[in-house]
Amino acid sequence: MVRTPRSRPRRAVVSTVLCLAVSALFVFAVPASAEETLRGRFRVELEPVSSLKPGDPYPLDADTAYRYALEEAARVFSGMIYGWNYQYEIGDKSRKIDETFNATALGSIPFGDPRMRSTDAEVEGSFFFLWAEYRLDEAQQRAFSVVRTGDAKNAQGVGSAPVSAGAAGRAAALEDAARQAVRSILRGGERNRPKEARGTVVLTEVPRIWVDEGRFQCSARFRVGVKEIVPYRYF
Repeated sequence: MVRTPRSRPRRAVVSTVLCLAVSALFVFAVPASAEETLRGRFRVELEPVSSLKPGDPYPLDADTAYRYALEEAARVFSGMIYGWNYQYEIGDKSRKIDETFNATALGSIPFGDPRMRSTDAEVEGSFFFLWAEYRLDEAQQRAFSVVRTGDAKNAQGVGSAPVSAGAAGRAAALEDAARQAVRSILRGGERNRPKEARGTVVLTEVPRIWVDEGRFQCSARFRVGVKEIVPYRYF
């Protein structure tokens, strides 16, 4: 059920539409079971600083806000199930080597996957919140377990990206948070600054994303695995 503050009657209309949208889009959703299920609350600004995508209505209408929340849920749950392979060139100004971080997704949840369902939605002020959950199949449960085994370590990172990048900026801020998490693991485990590192990184919980001074900010927790370290002496 969608709830809105009584002090904002304009939101009551939006909330009613949102409630209908949620009901309509999840008629064929697969119900949750005893299998592994991921859950999280996702936030979308109804009056963003800049449009997330060209042609977006302003403020965002019910269908647009709901779709963005589902896209965010699919991206985050994918990061928790599969994670990413990363290649991180640390960079060194004295050697004129730029810092680069490339993350390649190991899997993804397609939009409209019937294993995704919503349990609640509400509007609070100028924000739309959606509770979503995703039920893993057997293959996903195996992947979920594999990426959390071995010598992977817990780490937290805070990343950012310009709001002007729109919807891509949210994903970029998450990737930047992953870079910071990997960097913290390398700093704690390597005596000498390496040239490059490769490995895997997976989300352990739903990240927190907000806007500050024209930039998306993302705080996230990860499991970081380091598979290969390339020292400078090879160059």
